[in-house]
Amino acid sequence: MDVLLDNLDIFIRGFKTTIVLFLWSALFSTALGIIVGTMRVSPVPIMRGVGTAYVNLIRNTPLTLLFFFFAFGYPKLDLWDMSYETLAIIALSIYTATYIAEVLRSGFNTVPVGQAEAARAIGLSFVPTMTTVVLPQAFRAVIPPFMSVLIALLKNTTVAAGFSVAEAGAIRAYASERGEPAMIVLLWVALFFVILVMILAFIQRRLEERWRVAR
Repeated sequence: MDVLLDNLDIFIRGFKTTIVLFLWSALFSTALGIIVGTMRVSPVPIMRGVGTAYVNLIRNTPLTLLFFFFAFGYPKLDLWDMSYETLAIIALSIYTATYIAEVLRSGFNTVPVGQAEAARAIGLSFVPTMTTVVLPQAFRAVIPPFMSVLIALLKNTTVAAGFSVAEAGAIRAYASERGEPAMIVLLWVALFFVILVMILAFIQRRLEERWRVAR
């Protein structure tokens, strides 16, 4: 307990950054994942091809390589100046979006074909059909795998510690500079991550219970 109390400032700063990375990355990756997932089932061949290429390319690229690009390659492009934290959010969002897209694509397959056909019969085009008819039903069906992707995203935020982002993964390094035992610090970090994951699991259960009744 002394290790935690003596270094409370480090823990607060580290997990505050972790939560910020997670929330923004979850928001952007979900939005991008919906777009890519919709492209994957689009009737337009070019859109399907672009969506498939994006998923296959990014999903098969290690997250660390994406971080290397945004940390060391992006600054050489002389584009907008962005902080390492912002670049970390972009890397996490681009990477996680591929998994969300595939989760949603599997959810699209659970929606009866007749639903889309009925929407087209009343004059809805592809995009309105997806956003108002298919996507709401598909999202309900994929809550467990979707939340699993978000849990993985939460843990992936620790990669940012190796790229000058002072989040939870960097707590051990900062505490070691103060002479604190690394193993004790890591145990505290692991405990707080377990708590955050339990919160996400609780949210998942509540969503499942709520939408199961709504059906």
